[in-house]
Amino acid sequence: MSDRALAVVRAGALTTVQDLGRTGYAHLGVPRSGALDPAAVRLVNRLVGNPEAAAVLETTVNGCALRSRRAVTVAVGGAPCPVRVDGSPAAWGTAVRVPAGSLLEIGAAVRGLRAYVAFGGGIDVEPVLGSRSTDLLSGLGPPPLADEAVLPLGPDAGAAVRAPVDAPPWPGPPGELVLRVRLGPRHDWFTAAALRTLATRAYRVSPASNRIGLRLEGPALERALPGELASEGMVLGAVQVPPDGRPVVFLADHPTTGGYPVVGVVREADLGAAAQAVPGTPVRFAPVR
Repeated sequence: MSDRALAVVRAGALTTVQDLGRTGYAHLGVPRSGALDPAAVRLVNRLVGNPEAAAVLETTVNGCALRSRRAVTVAVGGAPCPVRVDGSPAAWGTAVRVPAGSLLEIGAAVRGLRAYVAFGGGIDVEPVLGSRSTDLLSGLGPPPLADEAVLPLGPDAGAAVRAPVDAPPWPGPPGELVLRVRLGPRHDWFTAAALRTLATRAYRVSPASNRIGLRLEGPALERALPGELASEGMVLGAVQVPPDGRPVVFLADHPTTGGYPVVGVVREADLGAAAQAVPGTPVRFAPVR
């Protein structure tokens, strides 16, 4: 393997390769996948001079540690976290030059859940259906990082293409997560009282949440119709309601079909914040037209 590569020293709780996803394959049962916080991916790629869709690392909760075989430019964004190079503090939210052989440590998230690490040239694993993203539901793409794994890097375009950032990096989610939701397509499967509950009551993020869905704890939504639907298509942001009545907001690795009714769909612009919501975060739905 070329010396343009990273050796994984500590993989962390869950670190995956992600880009902006593989769109256009839902009819084949393939989810979009991709980074849960795409705005953070675009920003860190811009910082190191990559195209915005270049593959990065998405860490979960406790970061990771890597050693580059040659000098590389790195930027860390998403959830604020400590960054160290050979044990010395390094900047978060800006481009940092990491010398060959140095240990890059991404620490535990201070706020939020997921940090994003871009490298000049991008993570150059083999694309599958046009994307390098790890999909935990279908198993497509590279496996989650493991200790001692080696990741190839693409050629670095160099400092000449690195653009200044004209807005501060997003510091993390608010204390209360407000999700704008458009009702339907199956809101008529729920009682009027259930729709009022969805619009007025608070939920909390469940520890059972993952890349597939944001599971919520709180008041159950009462059905107006019994039985189950035939499986139908599911979209990013769909708020599916299983038999226990507690909503699940589908995220990037969601299934492409499902038989539980969808009471509404969250606006895609709100899902980056949802991806950073730690367990216990209060959640409110704001119906929109």
